[in-house]
Amino acid sequence: MSFSAPPIFAAWRQTWRAGYTLERLRGDLVAGLTVGIIAIPLAMALAIAVGVPPQHGLYTVLVAAPLIALTGGSRFNVSGPTAAFVVILLPITQQYGLGGLLLCTMLAGMILIALGLMRAGRLIQYIPYPVVLGFTAGIGVVIATLQLKDLLGLTTVGNAEHYIEQLGALITALPSARLDDGLIGLICLAVLIVWPRWVPRVPGHLVALLVGALLGLALESGGWQIATLGERFSYVVDGISYPGIPPFLPSFDWPWNLPDNQGRSLELSYDLIRQLLGPAFAIAMLGAIESLLCAVVADGMTGSKHDPNAELIGQGLGNLVAPLFGGITATAAIARSATNVRSGAFSPLAAIIHSLVVLGAIVLLAPLFSYLPMAALAALLVMVAWNMSEAGHVLHTLRIAPRSDVLVLLTCLSLTVLFDMVLAVAVGLLLAAGLFIKRMSELTDTAELPRHFHQALLEMPEHVRCYAIRGPLFFGAAEKALDVLRKFDPGIRVMVVEMSAVPMLDMTALAAFESILKDYRKQGIGLILVATAPRVRLKLRRAGIHREQRQLAYVQTLEQARAKSEKWLAGSAAHSSPA
Repeated sequence: MSFSAPPIFAAWRQTWRAGYTLERLRGDLVAGLTVGIIAIPLAMALAIAVGVPPQHGLYTVLVAAPLIALTGGSRFNVSGPTAAFVVILLPITQQYGLGGLLLCTMLAGMILIALGLMRAGRLIQYIPYPVVLGFTAGIGVVIATLQLKDLLGLTTVGNAEHYIEQLGALITALPSARLDDGLIGLICLAVLIVWPRWVPRVPGHLVALLVGALLGLALESGGWQIATLGERFSYVVDGISYPGIPPFLPSFDWPWNLPDNQGRSLELSYDLIRQLLGPAFAIAMLGAIESLLCAVVADGMTGSKHDPNAELIGQGLGNLVAPLFGGITATAAIARSATNVRSGAFSPLAAIIHSLVVLGAIVLLAPLFSYLPMAALAALLVMVAWNMSEAGHVLHTLRIAPRSDVLVLLTCLSLTVLFDMVLAVAVGLLLAAGLFIKRMSELTDTAELPRHFHQALLEMPEHVRCYAIRGPLFFGAAEKALDVLRKFDPGIRVMVVEMSAVPMLDMTALAAFESILKDYRKQGIGLILVATAPRVRLKLRRAGIHREQRQLAYVQTLEQARAKSEKWLAGSAAHSSPA
């Protein structure tokens, strides 16, 4: 057995083959700076959204992004925390704490590496578009709902577990909304909506956060009390607590040394790993889907071609190593990767530079982040959720798609919102597969060939019936299609079945053929199969359905079938006549 090396560093190999010049290096520098500036507030906001301090989002970009860029399979993917994971990671944090979240991320990284080594990257393309659109739209709805608390400054919202309960708690807490926080949140949201239309070259969310911070300082100087990142989060050095995020690099630590949801050190055990395997598998599947979809989008924008298996291994390595330095789950982000391409990126170096920008922000700007209003960060995530939901695509799909695809989309969206994404994707895939099988079975039919269809049929003996099967013979269609061959007039001695339009058959069809042959033997009826495809004929023979004198024959044309049926009928007559 030949050994094949793991498909890693594929993106760098593609870069060197394409040729690297000083001009392309300049493009990578500009793209890396642009995406790095965009990533800083997003990483902090997404970390807060999953229930951990904001610096863990920055650590994710700092560690996972360059490692994935080095080892992955897409030249243009930019990885880091993404909004899609909020609905999966937040319940993990609430139940197992920071340590449990990081341990779960490491398990997901191992699963992604295994998928890449098994060359499973191409399997992701078989997930139907309505399933992806449904669960991403549902995630957008959930994220936007979760941000209403900080956006409006609600103070009496409890920790509900399910969406309906969360929505009810938010509605109940509306009277506790604070005018100052709500004003900042709504103004920032307005800037996020309007600014890109006026000055698209300057990232709107940076302007919105700057406006929010200045407005917050102005309101605080006037005696208002604004909820800021520095008031909500702090860090401890030598027993002294400081507001905001630490202005130094993360240190190595095992996840099980970090706190659980009760503030105690997480206890590593077989039972804990067993409990985290389900969420880890969900993280790995979503990470694979999002990263490979992102790579496909980047390929469409640049004309390049990614290596899906190398990308899975790169994503796995990033999620395996980042938690050791406080990083949460990372995957390729479509918005940041698209910005990377539009800014002139040529190689994975741009993603590495973007992580260095985040490094500079941690070391130099950490104290300033303390002044960011929580309402401004919430407005940023509301805008991310809106973009992620792709409301325009959803409405367009609802208008033009077949009813079965609309049903799949709405089912995935509803299940994602009301229950969770894992259930939504599982049910969506099963529903899509069932509806696809139903549609395919409707394409398969068996009909009697009229005499005027072919000259050979005009000359066919009286005791012969001719049928044609059209479409694949699989478990959803075989029984219905082949059952027609059991219904014929008494006196029929030969059945001719034209199969040129049968591309495949499965075990259900083979079992049905065996049953039909057994019935025909009892009744003394011969079966002639016409124009069977080589692969279909091979499967029939492997199943033991071989040529048999006056019982089963394979021929290529209807003329041969006519000659064979005449010979069989003549032989039967001679055999049955008295001596």
